Amino acid sequence: MQPIIEVKGMSKSYKIHHEGATYLTLRDILTENFSHPLKFLKRKAKEVAGLDKEETFWALKDLNFSVEKGQTLGIIGANGSGKSTLLKILSQITPPTEGEARIRGKMTSLLEVGTGFHPELTGRENILLNGAIMGMSKKEVERKFDQIVEFAGIDKFLDTQVKYYSSGMYVRLAFSVAAHMEPDILVIDEVLAVGDAEFQKKCLGKMEEVTKEAGRTILFVSHNMSAIEQLCSKCILLEKGQIKMIGETKKVVDFYLSAQKEDMTPEIIYVPNKEKDAQITKVSILNIEKKLSAHIPNDEELFFEIEYEVYTPIKKALLCAFFFQSQDKNLYLISTETDNKKSLNESLRDFEIGKYKTTIKIPSFIFTPNIYHCDISIQRPFQSYYADNKQDIYFEITPVYKPKSINHENRVKVKVSPILNYVTNKLE
Repeated sequence: MQPIIEVKGMSKSYKIHHEGATYLTLRDILTENFSHPLKFLKRKAKEVAGLDKEETFWALKDLNFSVEKGQTLGIIGANGSGKSTLLKILSQITPPTEGEARIRGKMTSLLEVGTGFHPELTGRENILLNGAIMGMSKKEVERKFDQIVEFAGIDKFLDTQVKYYSSGMYVRLAFSVAAHMEPDILVIDEVLAVGDAEFQKKCLGKMEEVTKEAGRTILFVSHNMSAIEQLCSKCILLEKGQIKMIGETKKVVDFYLSAQKEDMTPEIIYVPNKEKDAQITKVSILNIEKKLSAHIPNDEELFFEIEYEVYTPIKKALLCAFFFQSQDKNLYLISTETDNKKSLNESLRDFEIGKYKTTIKIPSFIFTPNIYHCDISIQRPFQSYYADNKQDIYFEITPVYKPKSINHENRVKVKVSPILNYVTNKLE
């Protein structure tokens, strides 16, 4: 029997301009050229003179692998390793530059929160719309409508416009539609990280049901190593666009985590990109002495210093930090710039143009000794909007001793953001 997915010599490249240009849509190019003709001519003159050089960046390079029908394939790797690019090619969102990917079956992709949703339509209307976009007939959607709503748990908000949904509600509804569509291949990116721990567990159960009972194939990208090990029989580790390792899931995950431990850095500085509304420019991990360190004893306080720049005013947003234990299925901590006496909606703030630095103070004993990673984003929680999102910030909590008064089994199930201390300063 032929593999349901077969990738041969597949590569994907992008062109990078050293004058600071990034990817632009046709509308952006036309608008820029008509609005600023002199700037357009100046850029063209630089190209002719050879001052505006173009570089080829290979997001993926010479990938070869196959996936059998009914198999669940995990795809892991650091941020920028090519995971999302691979899924976009397999989902036929973008073509490969070289090689090919043969798909033998009907595929459904869940790559971004709220894909296919129209903000002005209600949840009910978007179920019908999203089902149609994904290839479901009207009768099929109506037959599965109650199951979709029950799984998503949004029955109270079914006739509310989805622009008022939280990002978690977006994900629940989008996943429910995708999972009940009965595709041959289900492709899922990191979007499940937006949902709470209980819903993530529910999604994993549904995916296991899809593979074991229905014999469907799943491609699953996640930073949750426990979920990868639980769900996937085979795993691919991507590194700088190439396959670093492929094989049994546990061996690949163990290799990846050991490499992450060796490569941990307490300070990450990001390349400027002013095409975004805002950007996280620097993340520093500090110990109790305010010195850089990616290895913190569990009886000491931990500090995260986050520097970011806002290029366009952003209304009603938050700086959020999500902490995960690398080998645990639970989200250990969700922290946001919220006032403990206010609701999340009341705590949303407006960001003006300028440079900012936020310091998060994390008390001792919040984390048990282990390897963790942190995702940091500037987002609008209720509008599925990300100004910027940085992932794969790894650090280690080293063992000293465990006080008897701390119940770690209960701690991991509780949102502990109220005990965090946030201090935000505007630098410029």
